[in-house]
Parts: sequence; structure tokens; C-alpha cells
Amino acid sequence: MSTKLQIVSVMSELGAGTRGASLGLAALKMASFEKDLGFFNDFPVKKVKTLNNRLFKKSTRKFAKRLDGIEEMYRNIEKEVSGVLKDKNFPLVLSGDHSNAGGTIAGIKTAFPKKRLGVIWIDAHSDLHSPYTSPSGNVHGMPLATALNDDNIDNQNNEPSQETIWHWNELKGSNQRVRHSDLFFIAVRDYEEPEKKLMDKHNIPNITTEQLREKGIKQAAAEALNYLKECDIIYISFDVDSMDPSVSRGTGTPVPGGLLAHEARDLILHLLDDQRVCCLEMTEINPLLDEQNKMAKTAFDILRAIAQKINKKLS
Repeated sequence: MSTKLQIVSVMSELGAGTRGASLGLAALKMASFEKDLGFFNDFPVKKVKTLNNRLFKKSTRKFAKRLDGIEEMYRNIEKEVSGVLKDKNFPLVLSGDHSNAGGTIAGIKTAFPKKRLGVIWIDAHSDLHSPYTSPSGNVHGMPLATALNDDNIDNQNNEPSQETIWHWNELKGSNQRVRHSDLFFIAVRDYEEPEKKLMDKHNIPNITTEQLREKGIKQAAAEALNYLKECDIIYISFDVDSMDPSVSRGTGTPVPGGLLAHEARDLILHLLDDQRVCCLEMTEINPLLDEQNKMAKTAFDILRAIAQKINKKLS
């Protein structure tokens, strides 16, 4: 069986604070009508079943909303992503909100339990919160904490219930999936004090937008990859809010000072030159917060460039 690119759709938005991220794939498909009509015929999508019907019930967990559903989603995502990797294919994950990334990471580690996994996190936010620290309780701010198996108790602000703690521990699993030393941030610019203290404690690097422009995109990519030189495999997570709101506001948590669309595209393409990259995720496209589907059109251009690059890499 030949190696191929496999798009995996995870349109769960249980972890978001605003509604609409579950429409990300539909928005990308609408953009494809204008930009590349045959794209989704060339790259069929495997869809992971979601539990978005639970959004119609009020969440009872103050510090980790809908955590039980997200725990179930982790298992669904883990199974699909690990299956794609075990078939020796490349999963390109299109997800609703960023909580899903924790399930993707779990899937990579299930497929490659003995391999050391590096993570390049391209995002406006550090997503290092836990139920013990989160000011909002939105789990899309917590996926890296699950991967790092880190509650950040030193900076605890909340007293989550025993039921929340139980589900949270299930989400993290019994083993640390990613070492703190194997995490690299790009364009992160919005975080709370508990997250900043954790970043400082472990010296987690972050190339800001300004630094990326000073270094040049190729050099910034090389720096990230070199930092992860001890890792066997690499996962790239691309949150579209890493881009500046001038590009589009069609995402749940836009933050000024981000990347321009061509910078995000070129950065990812340079990162994909490394043969260790085994999975990439694009997340948080929200057409309900957009005008004329601008974010999805921008993201589709990046998606198409990524797909072409991966296809060339696999051929």
C-alpha cells in the first residue's frame, strides 16, 4: 500500500467558548468552489464522529466545560489518527476547536509509543491551562496541558470538583505524551499568568511575530526544527488565530500582532521540509464570526499549499 495524504475532519467544538467552529470544514468546502473545485475530490475526507449535540445542554463543570464529552472525543480522535499513521499515511487534521489537538497528540503516541514526539505550536495562545488554572473553563485552552501531563498546581487558582478531576486525569492518560523540552511556540502572544509561569519554569521557547520577521521565515523554521533535534517525530499544530485579525476575524479568539497569511503558509511549508513531520493540524476556523467567508478562503489557500507539499513529500 502506497503512502498517501489523508485528511481527517474533527468538527467538534465542545471546547470552544463561542459557537461556529464546527462549521470549519463546510466553510473550507465553500471556499474550494471558488478556488479549486476538485480539491476535496482529490483528497477525500475521513470524518470523526462528533458529540456537538451536547452543546444544547448546559455545561455543569465550571472549570472544564463539557469535559466528559471531550474525553470521549479524545478517544475517537486517537483511534482515527493512530489508524491513519499505522497504515503509513500522513494525517492532515482539520478540526473545529483546539481542544481536539490533545486527541491528535494521543493518536500519534498510540501509533508510535516509543518515539519521542516534538510539537510546534503555531498559535496566538499557549493553551497550557488546566482546570486548576483556567479563568474561563473552556477546554480549547488546555490541550497542551493534557499532552504534557501538567496540572500546573504551583499556580492553582481554582478548586475543580472530584468528578472534573477524574475526567481530567482520564484525558491526560497515565503517561506524559510530550516533554516540556520538546514543545516550541511560534507567534504566541496571549496568555495568562499561570501559563507564563509554566513557560518560564520550563524555558519553553516562543518565536514572536516580530522575531520571525527579523530572523526571516526560513531561519525561524530552522530554529524550531533544530531545537527539536532530539525528537524522532514532529507534529505541527496551526491555529488560524496565529494570523493577524487584519487577515480575517473568522476565528473565536483573534489577537492583534499575528502572522500574515503568506508568512503562515511559508513557515509551514519550510517546516514540512523536515522528514520527521508526521502529522499536521489546522484548527479554529469559525465562519459565524466572519464576513464573506474570508478566513476560510485564506485558510484554504494555505491548506492547498500544505496538501501539495505533503503529496510531493510522500511521492
